[in-house]
Order: sequence, then structure tokens, then C-alpha cells
Amino acid sequence: MQKKALLALTGAGVAVVLMLASAPAQADPTGTPTYRALVGVGSDTTQGVMNGLSEVVVDGSGTKLIGSYDAVPQGSSITTKDPSTNPACTLTRPSGSGAGVTALVNSLAAGNGCIQFARSSSNNSASYAGKNLTYVPFATDVVAYAVRSDSTISKKLTKAQLTAIYNCAGGVNYKPLLPKFGSGTRSYFLGQLGFTDAANFTSTPNHTCIVETDATSTPIEENVGTLLTDPKHIIPYSVGPYLSQINAVVPDVHGKAILGQIDGIAPLVSNVGSTLVRTVYNVVPTGQLSDPTYASVFVGPTSQICANTAVIVKYGFGLNANCGNTSLTTP
Repeated sequence: MQKKALLALTGAGVAVVLMLASAPAQADPTGTPTYRALVGVGSDTTQGVMNGLSEVVVDGSGTKLIGSYDAVPQGSSITTKDPSTNPACTLTRPSGSGAGVTALVNSLAAGNGCIQFARSSSNNSASYAGKNLTYVPFATDVVAYAVRSDSTISKKLTKAQLTAIYNCAGGVNYKPLLPKFGSGTRSYFLGQLGFTDAANFTSTPNHTCIVETDATSTPIEENVGTLLTDPKHIIPYSVGPYLSQINAVVPDVHGKAILGQIDGIAPLVSNVGSTLVRTVYNVVPTGQLSDPTYASVFVGPTSQICANTAVIVKYGFGLNANCGNTSLTTP
């Protein structure tokens, strides 16, 4: 099996190089058990690393606990629990951080037990006030921008220049793209540029040059470089998924995409000082934090997710000093 080198960041700002087997992770749970105790949906950005963690997080008898369902294909169905006993648990696949958290909230409101946590690549907790959720950090990511390798767009842009481009002031040499609304990467990127994301963002003044659908009018999936079909295209792209793709630990969809520097900081090296560094989360019901299964998987620095640092780094993410912290809640 071919092996490749992967360079990832750690919480201490130290680059770590690992030799990794190039077997892509599975998209949805495979093997036994078919239906897992802790079902998670949502973020495209963290689906790969959570798929990887689902292979090593187990109970005392060695049974896998996490069932992590990818954000794609958009519009497809998933069945998260045994349909003979949980008929409500065949549902449309939640795609993106916002959709994942909303699906968790809806499952809790219905009391159907279909979803136990949501993957979120941004802190969108303000949108879920009163829903009694806890955003549990588990890794660090960096958002860069991607262009095609044959593009004449500079591979070294400042945050101010990106703001101008996404304010449609970049001129005819740029065709800015955005992932679909509900993407954590989209909302974080726009927020860092000083914009407020909304479902109608691309139709508001100064933003009509931005495209958020592909050639088939399908909302753009985040971190998919093959959607860059024009040398003038530019799009936000997460470093974690990009590293996972080029090192083939997830399906490689980076195409001709290469990542550019923001404010002079290279995205593929020790970059915890990046302009667009962020924490990524698993969102769980606050009332379940004391449950032994939830606690063993999510809560505290010795939880199974936090203890599996090699898996987190393998998928291109940095270690997070606050991994397992439960202080960020939506009362």
C-alpha cells in the first residue's frame, strides 16, 4: 500500500510529519454494528476526521460507538437506527454545520433518538439559543483560499484583498465562489472578512458577483477543488480536508486546487498563527454530558476523541488545548 507524508499543525505550533497509508476513509458507517449508539451528522469539513475516529472509539467490549454520516451526496437519505424499531430514523442527509445542528435539535424535539450529536466547523451557537446544546471543541483547523494551479490569481493575498474580492471590488479577473448556505466554512470565512452571512447573501448589494451553485445549479459543496473549473475561480478551503485529500486518507477531490497564503502565512505548515485559524466542534445535548457513554467519548481531555491525537493529526487537523471542554453552551 502506498504511503504519503502529511504535514499537520499541533496546538503548540509544531509541525508534525507522519507517514500514512493511503486508504480513504469510508463515507458512512460500515461493518458492525450497523447502527451505532452515537449518530453524528453535519459538517463537511470534519466528516473525514470523525469517520476516522469512529473506527477507534469503542465501548468496554470493543463495540464501535460513533456512526458518522457524511454531508454528501446532498439530498440523499440515511437510516441512522434500526428501522424496525425506529421508523422515524430514515431522513434526508443533513449537509453542513447548520443543517447538522438543526437536525440534532429536531431529533431532540421529536424525542426519536435518531441523532445524538452534530459536527460543526464553526461556533454557530448563537443561532441555537435556548436549545440546551454544548459545543465541545476537539481540534483546530485553518481556513485558506483555493485557486486552480493554472490560475493567474496571486497565491499570496491579504485579508484586505480577499475582503475586496468578496465585496465584488476585485475586477474581472476574479470569479469568487462560496459553499452553500449553512456551511460552517462559508460562515466563518465571511465573518472573518467582516460580512454577515445569510441565505440571500449573494443577492445583496456588492455581492452579486459571487456564485454559490455549480454548473448543474447544485449548491456548492465546501472543500471540493474539482468545482474550480475556471482559472478565475477563488473559494474558501479548509486546510484539514485539503491535507486529507492530497494524502489520500479521504477521497481526493482537490482536483487542480492549490491553497494560497493569507497575510504571508503558508497554509500547509505550522500555522496556528494564521489569520483564519479556528476551532471545530462536536455539538451534544447538554443534558447528556453526564451520561457515561457521552462522557467517555466527548467530555474532557482524556475522552476517547481527545486521546486519539494521532487520528486527529492524520486527517490534517491540529490539536486543540481545549479539547473536551464543556463550557460553551446554549442555555
